[in-house]
Parts: sequence; C-alpha cells; structure tokens
Amino acid sequence: MGKLILEMNVSLDGYVDDLAGGLVMAPPGPQLFRYWIETVRDQAAAIYGRRMYEVMRYWDEDHPEWDAPLREFATVWRKTPKWVVSRTLPEVGPNATLISGDIEAQVRELKTRTEGTISVSGPEIAGLMTRLGLIDEYHLIMRPFVLGNGKPFFHEARPPLRLISSARIDDETAHLVYAPA
Repeated sequence: MGKLILEMNVSLDGYVDDLAGGLVMAPPGPQLFRYWIETVRDQAAAIYGRRMYEVMRYWDEDHPEWDAPLREFATVWRKTPKWVVSRTLPEVGPNATLISGDIEAQVRELKTRTEGTISVSGPEIAGLMTRLGLIDEYHLIMRPFVLGNGKPFFHEARPPLRLISSARIDDETAHLVYAPA
C-alpha cells in the first residue's frame, strides 16, 4: 500500500509561495536541489492540484540553458506517474492522469494499488487530502525565508501532528517529518 506524503519547501512563517503564486524564496542550492532529485526519483507516483501541475509542466520540455542537474531533475520528474486533480483541465500531459469526480475514492484506490511513496503537491489539494484523512506524513522542507503572507503549507485543514524526525539538508535547510497525531 502506498504512503501519501505532503512534501514542499516552506518558509519559516509557514508559506509555500507568495499571493501572486510565484515562489519568492531563492532557488535551492546544490545540496537541496540534489535532495529534490533523489526525492522525486524515489516516488512511486505524484498527485498534483491544477495550479501546481501547471507550474511543474515546465519540466516537460528541455531547455537549452539547463545544466546537468536540471536535466536530471526533468528526467526523473517525467518518469514519475502523475495524477492531477482538476475540475477545469480538459486534459493533462504525458505520463499524467486526470482525476475528477469522487476524488477521495480515486486517491484511496491509488494508495491501495501503489507500492511506495505517493507525493502530494500543492497547498489546496493537500488541504483536501488532509480533511479526507488521506495524508500519512507531512515533510516540511524549511527554508530560511520569512514571506509574511501567501499560500500557507497548511491550507484550510490544520491537523494535530507529532514529530517523527528532523534532519539538516544543507547549511540553511531543515527537513521536518510529522505524522497525524
């Protein structure tokens, strides 16, 4: 059975991006970017909300200015099977499946038939998954920024949590893992 994990970069004050929808935190350094390459490589599947999926579609096509780590991330991202929750998208790109209708039933079925980690990306879809009791772990990648406002990591639902582990990724970034209490 799959384990549903919400894992995103988050500012010290709990935001994943600004109100304009753009990440205002500095790009990740080499160690943090390597962490994300390996994390995506190890995922069995990914579930995206529409907005986050549209942002991540950037990785569907090669860009001539990319260096080796960027090409590597794109390769592992493209290989990961994706499910996109949306009521407005008529279709999704390569290696992606559209989820609409009974989202809870479809995600539960995906968890049942998937071995390994299923990531959830996007604060709004994560809020829905939290309310439905589907998220098994919350991985906060704490970055040294204070945004002051924006989209919070915990959108709407605010579950009681217990700390499972903590680790340093690089000189500025902490990885905190929580489970529902």
